[in-house]
Amino acid sequence: MDRELFHKCVGGNIVLLIQAFRKKFIIPEFDSFVSKIDQIYNTVQKNHNGHVAVYIPHLAKFSPDLWGVSLCTVDGQRHSIGDTKEPFCLQSCVKPLEYAVAIHEAGTEKVHRYVGMEPSGLKFNKLYLDEEDKPHNPMVNAGAIVISSLIKPGSNKAEKFDYMMDFIKKMAGREYVGFSNATFQSEKETGDRNFAIGYYLKEKKCFPTGAEMIDALDFYFQLCSIEVTCESGSVMAATLAHGGICPITGERVLSAEAVRNTLSLMHSCGMYDFSGQMAFHVGLPAKSGVSGAVLLVVPNVMGVMCWSPPLDKVGNSVRGIHFCQELVSSFNFHNYDNLRHLVKKQDPRRQDRDDRVRDFESYEPSVSSLPPPSRWGNIPLDDAMQFGHSAVVKVLQDYQVAYLHGGMGQNTSNSV
Repeated sequence: MDRELFHKCVGGNIVLLIQAFRKKFIIPEFDSFVSKIDQIYNTVQKNHNGHVAVYIPHLAKFSPDLWGVSLCTVDGQRHSIGDTKEPFCLQSCVKPLEYAVAIHEAGTEKVHRYVGMEPSGLKFNKLYLDEEDKPHNPMVNAGAIVISSLIKPGSNKAEKFDYMMDFIKKMAGREYVGFSNATFQSEKETGDRNFAIGYYLKEKKCFPTGAEMIDALDFYFQLCSIEVTCESGSVMAATLAHGGICPITGERVLSAEAVRNTLSLMHSCGMYDFSGQMAFHVGLPAKSGVSGAVLLVVPNVMGVMCWSPPLDKVGNSVRGIHFCQELVSSFNFHNYDNLRHLVKKQDPRRQDRDDRVRDFESYEPSVSSLPPPSRWGNIPLDDAMQFGHSAVVKVLQDYQVAYLHGGMGQNTSNSV
C-alpha cells in the first residue's frame, strides 16, 4: 500500500484513529457501554403508548413500530440499533440547528434583538409574544419563523436553502441529509396555524427591516422538511456536544458561542411543555420534533438521535423520552450527577482503575482478585447485582457462604 492509497483509506476516519492510537477515547470501555445501550433500547421498545402525528398527512404514513437509536461520541465512536437508516424529517429538531447557524453568522446581540430566551409556558404553536413583543425563544414556532428571516438576509430563496443544507451536512459529517418535498407540500397545505403566527408576527413588526413574512415562512417549512437518519442525526448532535467541531471530519462548523447558546436554550425550552420535567429528570439539552425524533446532547461526551413516531400528548416521542430517562438512570450524565455521594451510577468516561469493569463485563475468572469497597462505597457483589451478571453474583455469594462457614472473619459484607 502506497502513501496515497493509505491516505485515501484512513482519511475519513483520521480523528478516530488518532484517538485510538493515543488510547484517549472519551468512553474507554465502549463495548460494555453499548451493551447497556442495547438493553435500554430493548426495554423501551416494549413501550407501545402514544400515537403517530396525523395533522401533517405525510407524517401519518409512518409505522408506529419504527424505533431506532444512534449515538456518536465526541471522538467518533459510533453505535446504532434498530431502524437507524430510515430517513425522517427533522421537523422541530431543526430549530436549534437554525438558531445555532444564526448565532454563528450574526452573533448573539443581533439575533436576540428579535427573539427572547425565556421558556413560554405555552404550547409551541400559540399566538403569543413576550412583554417586549418578541417570540419567547427560538424553540417555539414563532421564534423559529423569525430566525428564518435572519439567515442570509438579502439572498434569494435558493441560496438560503443551499446555505442551510450545506451547514447541516457539515454538522452531519457529510452523511445523509436529504429533503422531503412531499412533507414540504403537506406543511404548506395544512399550515394554517403557522400562517396565522406569521401574520401575527408581521402585525407586531417582529421581522427585521426588509424581510418578507411569506418568504420566512416558506423557508421555515423547507427547513422542517429536511431529512436525516438516526445515524447522520447522531453526528449532528455530537457536533454540538463537541463544541461545534464535527467528530467525524474534525472540521469546526459552529462557533463556541453558538453552541453554548444553543445548548442552553435546548435545556430550558427544547421539549415543548415537557421542558421543565426533562431538565429536572434528565438534565441534558434535547430537542424533539413531531416526526418522532429526539436529538439529545451529552456535552463533551456524545450526541444521540432517537426516532420513534408515536407521540405523547404534548408532541414528544414516547420512546424517545423513555430512552432518555433510562439512559440517565443508568449513567451519571445528568448535569448534577457529579455529586457522587448522592448517586450510584456508572460513569462510562472513567478509566476503571480498581478493575471493577470486570464485574460489568461478567468476567468470572477475575472476581477472586477484586479489592475491598470502591471509592464510592460499592462492594463487588453490589456491582454485579446492579448490572445483572448472575454468574458473577453466584460466584461471589458462594464465596461469601464459604467465608462465613470457615469462620474467617466478621466483615465479609465489606469485601465481597
